[in-house]
Amino acid sequence: MPQPATVVRLGEFELRVTHPDKPIWPEAGITKLDYIRLLAELAPYLLPYTSDRYLTTIRYPEGIHGTTFYQKNCPRPAPDFVHTEQDGDIRYVVMDSVPTLLWMGSLYSLEFHVSSDEISTPLPNTWMLDIDPTLEVEPRLMEAVSLVGELLDSLGLQALPKTSGATGVQIVMPIERGPTFDELRGFGKFISEYLVAKKPDLFTVERLKKDRGNRIYLDYLQHYAGKTLPAPYSPRARPGATLSTPIAWEEVRQDVKPTDYHLLNIMERLRNRGDLLKNVPRQSLKPILNRLPK
Repeated sequence: MPQPATVVRLGEFELRVTHPDKPIWPEAGITKLDYIRLLAELAPYLLPYTSDRYLTTIRYPEGIHGTTFYQKNCPRPAPDFVHTEQDGDIRYVVMDSVPTLLWMGSLYSLEFHVSSDEISTPLPNTWMLDIDPTLEVEPRLMEAVSLVGELLDSLGLQALPKTSGATGVQIVMPIERGPTFDELRGFGKFISEYLVAKKPDLFTVERLKKDRGNRIYLDYLQHYAGKTLPAPYSPRARPGATLSTPIAWEEVRQDVKPTDYHLLNIMERLRNRGDLLKNVPRQSLKPILNRLPK
């Protein structure tokens, strides 16, 4: 018996969506067809952060409560419109178009994690710090985020937090090209160790979870070539259909939660406020890097 299907049309592009009524986020009431349509709306905001990165997806063929697996290699067969990039023995999907995004969504790719390094150049244009709480619900999270922001501000640097869409937050700072990933890691180490010294009961740089207690892990190691984090506006496979969402510092002070923004309210936010991350200027880290201990 043929599988039930719906055809989604965007201009001249058509995508056949099988099992359109399959629940993907059952608690949020989002079906497979709903998800494809929501991705089409989200595309102008998500694609700028995936189009020049190596992509790792997390697929959930039976929805968020079913079997899951990571995928780096391009699924086969792939349509002609899908661009790929070889890196070592992996041929990655380059998610640079709406058709590619919707095709990936139709394969139950619910999370889009992108590499810190770009395909087109080895020199990074962003610095990031991953703020990773040990507790599933951490009441001090936004206090921790605020302290990182205050330290960067004292150095004359502008950055923006984005929720992970799960339990944590990443600090994102667009930079002028020049520093290497190793130099940026040194900067992250300086920031993190300073904060641990200032607030030892709140922060830690211990890599092993068993050694962290209830402290919040400052992961300056995750921003490096070959490592990945959820792209801005990537959905997350969690019951609330949350997304990784850039947030304003005023929202941090208001104790916003990483779960506040999701697939069902993100477009209203974007229509009202736009992409906050897009407005953060690039800045040079060279003067500060030159002053750090070698």
